Amino acid sequence: MSAAAFDTSGDPVLDRRLDWARAFLAEGDFAAAAELLAETVEAAPAFAAAWFLLGEAREGQGESEAAREAYGRALALDPADRLGAGLRRARLGGEAADGVMSAAYVRTLFDQYAGRFDTALREKLAYRGPELLLEAVRAACATQGRDVRFGAALDLGCGTGLAGVLFAPLVERLDGVDLSPAMLEKARALGLYAALEAGEMGAALGAMPAGGLDLVLAADALCYVGDLAPIFHAARAALAPGGLFAFTLETHEGEGVLLRETLRYAHGEDYVRALAAEAGLTVVLLERASTRSEKGVPVPGLVGVLAAG
Repeated sequence: MSAAAFDTSGDPVLDRRLDWARAFLAEGDFAAAAELLAETVEAAPAFAAAWFLLGEAREGQGESEAAREAYGRALALDPADRLGAGLRRARLGGEAADGVMSAAYVRTLFDQYAGRFDTALREKLAYRGPELLLEAVRAACATQGRDVRFGAALDLGCGTGLAGVLFAPLVERLDGVDLSPAMLEKARALGLYAALEAGEMGAALGAMPAGGLDLVLAADALCYVGDLAPIFHAARAALAPGGLFAFTLETHEGEGVLLRETLRYAHGEDYVRALAAEAGLTVVLLERASTRSEKGVPVPGLVGVLAAG
């Protein structure tokens, strides 16, 4: 799809309507936004961003089917799904959560977010994922009667390097992978990582030599993955005997995987334990812990440490 069809109609007058529509949406005036956007997509039917916002407006009006249709049009115009239309369709339709979060959506989201990422997480969301992860790894090592020292480590979804700051002193070599080049620029500036790769974390983990890692980290990264089975199996293959896979997750009280309204996945505790067993990983620690708050309320979460046999 051309860039014009994605973020501009090619007509400045129509493009300005998106700013007005966003203002209406921010004010909660969904009817006004929907009316304006319906006129916009009629005039520019290949304008993906306008279709996506129309989906948001219809959703705000409680018109789920109309919203799904608008999101579907946005997705058809932008198959890479940089706006996350597939996620919103899945959530509205109660579809299976697996496999609908596109890499392009995550990359776009965090490229736009990189400049204010650390401040937003720490000050607005009270984020403490890396700290919880470090506490969990220390506790797991104490349980196993081993030193908190590792050879090669891989930081999945490393972002700006918040976890790397804490774990770099504990490892001989720290590598990182993230979908967002803008986030990796921030991480690279820390000078902590031996190598940083722009790519999908499951693919990067799967490409590691068998038994080549002693520690795999995933701080607040797995909430962007529905089906965790490939990552769990790849972690088992990449870890040396006794190696650890440490992660944080968002969770819920039900079974399986849930796509939350925030467009992040929540994984049930039983689901995580079953996957660990299936992948041949031993649960050393799996506890309830919240890594962040939303609107002042802690988000239910899990912190886990699994060991390769």
